[in-house]
Amino acid sequence: MMLRAFVLHFLFPLCGYLLLLCQPCSDNILTLDASLSVLSSVSCRNQMGNLLKVLTCTELEQGPNFFLDFENAQPTDEEREVWNQVNSVLQDSDSILSGLQAYKGAGQEIRDAIQNPNDMTLQEKAWNAVCPLVIKLKTFYDFSTRLEEALKSLLESLTCPPLTPTQHLEREQALAKQFAEILHFTLRFDELKMRIPAIQNDFSYYRRTISRNRLNNMNLDIENQVNNEMANKMSLFYAEATPMLKTLSNATTNFVTENKTLPLDNTTDCLSTMASVCKVMLETPEYSSRFSSNETLLFCMRVMVGVIILYDHVHPNGAFNKSSKIDMKGCIKVLKDQPADNVEGLLNALKFTTKHLNDESTPKNIRAMLQ
Repeated sequence: MMLRAFVLHFLFPLCGYLLLLCQPCSDNILTLDASLSVLSSVSCRNQMGNLLKVLTCTELEQGPNFFLDFENAQPTDEEREVWNQVNSVLQDSDSILSGLQAYKGAGQEIRDAIQNPNDMTLQEKAWNAVCPLVIKLKTFYDFSTRLEEALKSLLESLTCPPLTPTQHLEREQALAKQFAEILHFTLRFDELKMRIPAIQNDFSYYRRTISRNRLNNMNLDIENQVNNEMANKMSLFYAEATPMLKTLSNATTNFVTENKTLPLDNTTDCLSTMASVCKVMLETPEYSSRFSSNETLLFCMRVMVGVIILYDHVHPNGAFNKSSKIDMKGCIKVLKDQPADNVEGLLNALKFTTKHLNDESTPKNIRAMLQ
């Protein structure tokens, strides 16, 4: 009875007063009596629940809590220019993934050529098999540089004052969706690349053959496209276990370095906010039920992991530190609650491509969750 009296005589009037303050200034301002009347309805009891959350700081502790429409977000007029620029890059992402997935390599031809160094027929066969593959690898590399520029454009838009990162993500959902699509593509590309050892074998054979002039009587027009300078750049790119993620990490770090007048928090808060939103959407049935397919859930998980990795590379203390604005324990738990086959690669990405996981400042329980 005392609790009921407390609710009726203190919380209801207080919530009604807060609702009154939240009304826009117009001729339709609710009176306090009207607010209290509305509070008796079912919908307003829900509103009161949200107000009580704010009063107890629950949402403030959990971080941003809103739905990011990864499936249907469309650009506003204000977003259109940047959206068009980024879209011109992203529209090629599916063909890049398809090309990588179909990559077979020239392993047999290369082995035959190495085992029979004096058989020019086998040398030519291996060379003719490798050259088209090197052109394909250059296409992937060129796309990484385009993706880097697209990411910088999005970071400029999603971090610029006076809006906060949360306001940007809420109001510019089409750009947030593109940011997510870049991260999704990146993790998918790197997952595929790690399963194709032929890529580095093929490229190593190409570089050895060019440097030794083994085929000096053959047409080497390919050198016009992949000369020594380009070959060196590509070699560094493909030597990385996760080349696209490395590209994005460097791009984000360079963005922070080049924009000295922009507070670091603007960038790191954008990343941590995105991670928090993804975590909330994944663990909240009210949100996750809005997705039309399980593929969107996997998309959301990849995005969450992607922004965590970027945050960990950009923030001086990383993502795992107790001072981190990312709830790493909650994010890892969300992943571990999913079928193992869906998240094994994502958990490995957190283990092997982050920068600060093994720092002394990383809580032991967080490190144990990723063992």
